[in-house]
Amino acid sequence: MSSDVFIAGVGMTPFGRHDGASMQDLAQAAVLKALADASIDASQIQAMYNANVYGGMVLGQVLMRDLGITGPAVYNVENACASGATAVHLACQALWLGIYDTVLVWGVEQLTRLGGGTIPLQRNDYKTELYASQGMTLPTVYAMRGTRYLYELGEKPELLARIAVKNRAHGVHNPFAQQRRAVSIEEVLQSRAIAEPLTLLQCCPSMVDGAAAVVLTTVRPQGSRPAVRIMGSAVQSGHIEEGCDDILDAEITARTARMAYDQAGVAPRDVDVVELHDAFTIAELLYYEALGLAERGGSADMLRRGDTALGGRVPVNPSGGLLAKGHPLGATGVAQMVEVVWQLQNRADGRQVEGARIGLTQCTGGGIAGVDHAASSVHIMGV
Repeated sequence: MSSDVFIAGVGMTPFGRHDGASMQDLAQAAVLKALADASIDASQIQAMYNANVYGGMVLGQVLMRDLGITGPAVYNVENACASGATAVHLACQALWLGIYDTVLVWGVEQLTRLGGGTIPLQRNDYKTELYASQGMTLPTVYAMRGTRYLYELGEKPELLARIAVKNRAHGVHNPFAQQRRAVSIEEVLQSRAIAEPLTLLQCCPSMVDGAAAVVLTTVRPQGSRPAVRIMGSAVQSGHIEEGCDDILDAEITARTARMAYDQAGVAPRDVDVVELHDAFTIAELLYYEALGLAERGGSADMLRRGDTALGGRVPVNPSGGLLAKGHPLGATGVAQMVEVVWQLQNRADGRQVEGARIGLTQCTGGGIAGVDHAASSVHIMGV
């Protein structure tokens, strides 16, 4: 890496139903906020990276056309739930190589237009189609992981419910979160069953719209706010799993995290705040361990001690995470970075992690047969 990469400005829309808005409206609102936050003009943007899953061809060009932001290279990135983080990673590579000085990255999704239900599994993977015909969906995959976790550690479903309680309590203080209501363990456990042991309140809202954007630059931002630097950026794909694999071993995330830590020159103990991919409650517990925040089997005690709640040793998902904020696929990875920037610059009103100087985001994506995940991304930022 030949140059430092800074996040000069960030912006996002509230996540939720936006029935009266188009995808253009959402993306443009986030982009304009990021440009204003960076105090730069659109003419300074040398390249643009658009992250999206269901929007169709040349979406980035379509979204920016009516803003008059045309001419620079536009890269349209799809990598399932990791699309936004992957777009940031590609932008960082170009900046580190000196190809550009200043670029714009955004993610956007309008899932309410899909009509409801679970997000479809990979349609072009015949093995996944075979699994789906037998009832396999993403909730059932994570339900099996949850069942195995509870069995191996001798825990009860109440443990998983604690994740939902924590993150939804955080989300109360986030004006950008779709669901801003605190819940009790009893409410979580008594909510509608989805796939045992997971209940409705343990699954992220899938029918949600939203957009998030960041301005990345090699020019150190001036002003009173601390300059946030991207210290590490890694993306990996899953290995083929043969035989009886360990469904509690998030190998792809652990591998990606090691790469990001090595780039950043920091260790898990140095991280002050984390935004991770809690699409289902069990995922957060597994990612504590994959990210090195807890030893194998230590995530339950870490949660119970309050280490990952606001005021704890390393708050996880102070934004409310996907469970409260919602999960508009293409926007999620970028939105995680927006939250960490706000935290590092002391701008996360009501949910501020005091003294945060190093933050980490983690986002996985894609369910295809025979691998842990299709993609995983980890970013480390610091001031």
